[in-house]
Amino acid sequence: MKLWKQFSIQKQDTIDYFNTRKDFRPDVFAARLNQLILEELDAKEKVGVMFLCIGTDRSTGDSLGPLVGHKLRARKLRRAAVIGTLDRPVHAMNLDLYSRYIRLNYPDYVVVAIDASVGSSDHVGYATLGRGALKPGLGVSKELEAVGDISITGIVGGCGNYDPVMLQSVRLSMVMQMADCICESIFLVERLWENAVIV
Repeated sequence: MKLWKQFSIQKQDTIDYFNTRKDFRPDVFAARLNQLILEELDAKEKVGVMFLCIGTDRSTGDSLGPLVGHKLRARKLRRAAVIGTLDRPVHAMNLDLYSRYIRLNYPDYVVVAIDASVGSSDHVGYATLGRGALKPGLGVSKELEAVGDISITGIVGGCGNYDPVMLQSVRLSMVMQMADCICESIFLVERLWENAVIV
């Protein structure tokens, strides 16, 4: 089973970094996310939004996606679909299956992929936001399908260490804080949609 993963952004314009441990601004994150979503909806003539939350609940360091999905489902987003939760995680063993499911059942949706990642050690605890697909599995040399139109990651470890045991030592409090920050921003985006009645 895939544990460590690194992300790569395809068709990358820029990646925005947000420190979730200090002075996080959910309104700034939400404004940027909303901008990316609106641009993708317009450019690709899509009609909906899905948050695809990738990871496993069996590893603290890889639990960001399922935690975000769990929180989004509990909040009952009305204007977006959510796949990947603590009860039904999307991970290396079933990602292809879920990708096919999304293509069949949500072909007209912009997919926002959310996942834990590794990066430079000075960016541990940061959330990233960018246009383009995530390519999970690079950290363990797995060839997994790139997913998403927009990517959100939470950097849980330094890219110099892919030891799966290290994932178990990632502090849950840091992962929870990143999940809270990402979810708070997504809730603000939904509020923007409700005010504008656009999605």
